[in-house]
Amino acid sequence: MAPDDAIAAAEHAVGLSASDPAQARALARDVLRSVPSTGPHREALAVAHRALALAARELGDLPLAEEHLHRAVSVAVSADLPHRAAQARLSLVHVRTELGHPEQALALAAAAEPHLTSVEAAKLDVHRAVALGRLGRHREAVAHCDRAVGLLGEDVRFLAGAMLNRGLARAFLGEFEAAEADLARCAELARGAGLDHLLTLAEGNLPFLAARRGDLLAAFTAYRRAESSLFGYPERLATMRCDLAEALIAAHLPGEARVLLDLAVPELTAAGAEVALSEARLLLAQVELRTGDPCRARESAELAATGLVAQGRTLLAPLATEILLRARLMLGPPSGELLAEILACADALDGAGHPNASAALRFTAADVSLQLGDRPAADDQLGRLASCGRSVVTRQATALRRALAGDRRGAFAAVLAGLAEVGAGAKAFENPIMRAQAVRDGEPLARFGLTLALETGRGRTLLAWTERWRAVVGGTGQPVAPDLNELRAALGDGVLVEFVRHGDELVAVAVTPDRVMLRRLGPFTAVTEATVRLRYGLRRTHLLDGRVPEPAMEATALERLLFGPLRGPLRERRGDQPGDPRGNRHDNQPGERRGSRPDSRDGDRLGDRPLVIVPTETLYTLPWPLLPMNADRPVTVAASAATWLAGCRTRSLPNRGIVAVAGPGLRCAEAEARMVGRCHPGTERVVARRAEVTAALDRADVAHLATHGMFSPRSPLLSSIHLDDGPLMAYDLLQLRTPPRLVVLSACDAGMAHAPADGAPLGLAGTFLSLGSQCVVASLVPVRDEETLALMTVFHGLLAAGHPPAQALTMASGKTGVAGFVCFGYGGQPVATGREGSATQLDQDPT
Repeated sequence: MAPDDAIAAAEHAVGLSASDPAQARALARDVLRSVPSTGPHREALAVAHRALALAARELGDLPLAEEHLHRAVSVAVSADLPHRAAQARLSLVHVRTELGHPEQALALAAAAEPHLTSVEAAKLDVHRAVALGRLGRHREAVAHCDRAVGLLGEDVRFLAGAMLNRGLARAFLGEFEAAEADLARCAELARGAGLDHLLTLAEGNLPFLAARRGDLLAAFTAYRRAESSLFGYPERLATMRCDLAEALIAAHLPGEARVLLDLAVPELTAAGAEVALSEARLLLAQVELRTGDPCRARESAELAATGLVAQGRTLLAPLATEILLRARLMLGPPSGELLAEILACADALDGAGHPNASAALRFTAADVSLQLGDRPAADDQLGRLASCGRSVVTRQATALRRALAGDRRGAFAAVLAGLAEVGAGAKAFENPIMRAQAVRDGEPLARFGLTLALETGRGRTLLAWTERWRAVVGGTGQPVAPDLNELRAALGDGVLVEFVRHGDELVAVAVTPDRVMLRRLGPFTAVTEATVRLRYGLRRTHLLDGRVPEPAMEATALERLLFGPLRGPLRERRGDQPGDPRGNRHDNQPGERRGSRPDSRDGDRLGDRPLVIVPTETLYTLPWPLLPMNADRPVTVAASAATWLAGCRTRSLPNRGIVAVAGPGLRCAEAEARMVGRCHPGTERVVARRAEVTAALDRADVAHLATHGMFSPRSPLLSSIHLDDGPLMAYDLLQLRTPPRLVVLSACDAGMAHAPADGAPLGLAGTFLSLGSQCVVASLVPVRDEETLALMTVFHGLLAAGHPPAQALTMASGKTGVAGFVCFGYGGQPVATGREGSATQLDQDPT
């Protein structure tokens, strides 16, 4: 092959590398096989090696791409071909960036630029933008892309690349509309030119952009689409997952982010993408720490720190050090040496431009100083924080300083001001799930407020402060507690019990018609373990799996832990004990010591006073009606006293109709749907497809979904119910505008929830309630199909006769002996179903 023909063939391979990397690789190899390695053919060799590198890059083999580019540079330099060497270095800029050396990549760019044409220099700017983005220099990246766009002319491939890189930089800068326009233009150019890889990259970054904007529904929808389009490009798929995970971490969704990162890190490791891998490990360390896994967080942070230091990325390295220090604090007692390292890291974070992380770590240093008995060191850090502007950490530092000085009123005022600022920021999110997550930074401040309230020993004070935090979490925008008199009036003869965790102590506040009581219940760990044992026994019983723990015994033991000190108040009816209706009675019963142990008398059956439960943490997973004391008692589980009261205030609206859905693979699903239709004339049957079910949920007043369900504890928004065309995810529900007032989820575990903060139980039931549903009836444990059909038959009959959902569920469970379903939200209002009749007659014949 003549030299000119060989060069032309190699150039053609370079041009093919983006659209058909396999064909480009084959053509470049033919050039290498057909020409000698000396003389005038060396130029063709340099170009062919560059083509092989570009093809390897497109196919995800970065080390091989680097190897071929170094050969291309070597051949070009030895042949005194500075332009060809500069072209190879141009391509090497991007590869070195992805392999973990963005600073070296920028140095390569500087060396190559003098030997490039103006159009090639524009292409170099496109690659430079990637390196600058990796270093967090997003404004510079935008400037280089701006310059490139003006010079690239008709080079569609690089013009689309410039749009892609500029769009990502603008997303990091918060310029979301401009970023979306750039990504859309990139996709348009790539689609028209057949550049499928750039098209998939543009579409693959839409989940990241949507999540950065706070639109989780669009983020997950785009992710699901991009995941399939990027199949076969594992490195790019992994990068897309990391980008979305970073946005989810910013949205305080560490569980969802961890799922993505657990997939991405092995893929990036296999691809040798060292820069992206170090960033992914840093993100993974953050979510492992936030999800309570300090050992794994320490390992990931050590690997991330090693990579970042080796890459010279001094701006990110202190973030890895911070995670290491926090993991050490979680794994062992503090020490003077650890305190010194924390303060040094805080200084490094300041120097690297991470003031928020530095402030949070300085507050941790103050807390460690107090644990070590070093009050002057604590005062120094708190004083520094209290005078550095207005932030949650500033409020927290001010509150702690005032409390240490004995000024409890002033400390409460600082906490209240901080919670108001957190609530105002969260209210800006339209999505209720995002609002609940946006307040996570205020959790330490809320915990301190609860500590101050608990120190007063007054139930009303503790209730007010826990409700203020739950209001902020729920998205009201203001830390406001419900009016106690209004709450009592709404309860009638009922009782509300709100549980609060304080460290490893569980505390209960009970509101009765006559008083508000505070009771210390003992270690939270014991209650958690008892809840897990009860759920385990119920699950094994459902599976008929040999000898199992006796659920009734576990339920009785758990009841003693939770309600022993409250037996008397729950038993009493209005008027049984004297009390001031204005709520001015002392919090404790006469002669009863605060924090007394539960009454252990067996067989002490309580009355049937309606009970409203406001859980905390693990208690969101407890099937409360299974406790012996609740056998004949209407029980409702609410996210807060305020949300229950809001449901009580809601007036009945015109009936929008009833829909029933029968999902696949469930023996009794069709029978359930037919039964709903018999109980409620005019019920609409909806096919079990995502689009049809979502549309039906937006127009119905009552929805009964007889399907299989799946709860994702680490990623509650990935919980789902099974339909004919795939799962309907919890995040799919976020598009609903007018959800049903009553939702019946006839699916195992559909009522399960994970609460990232008290007041925001996430999962299928929690999502419906956060969107505006008044009541959700769902199971917290597996229930066999035939038993579910029996329960639901009686339940819907009672609903049709005019019984409220909570009462109907209690009566149906008693008549059928089927337990496990729970009434969430507000279950005290009858549902207009079109067949209201005599409740008395139905009590006699429930079927």
